[in-house]
Amino acid sequence: MDAENLDQDIMYLKKKVEAGAQHLISQLFFDNSYFYNFLEKAREAGIDVPIQAGIMPVINKAQIERMVTLCGASLPPKFTKMMQRFEHSPEAIREAGIAYAVDQIVDLVSHGVDGIHLYTMNNPYVARRISESIKDIIKA
Repeated sequence: MDAENLDQDIMYLKKKVEAGAQHLISQLFFDNSYFYNFLEKAREAGIDVPIQAGIMPVINKAQIERMVTLCGASLPPKFTKMMQRFEHSPEAIREAGIAYAVDQIVDLVSHGVDGIHLYTMNNPYVARRISESIKDIIKA
């Protein structure tokens, strides 16, 4: 069942935790402030299990448009500008997408999130590049 708003989504999530869920992973997002708002509301509702942040690096414009349509994630201006600038160069959009994801992760880790879940769509190159970029940040 899809929630009509964030409050209803939190209510459904709380029921899952009450039913035994011990670990949660967010859907993908491109604006960390949305995740921080979600996390704050979840904690206020008494959801105290770990919640990992779901990050999906851009590898091509069509994939992101499809995923945004499916899950309803909004695109911040910085992200949209990046996609418009590099959309005609597959290598550039992939590298800019990796850099954007790394930037998100650095911010999330500095805020003490419970973990990061990378939606890499079975792309080992992207997974490797991001994990290499953040390995020392995660250890700190």
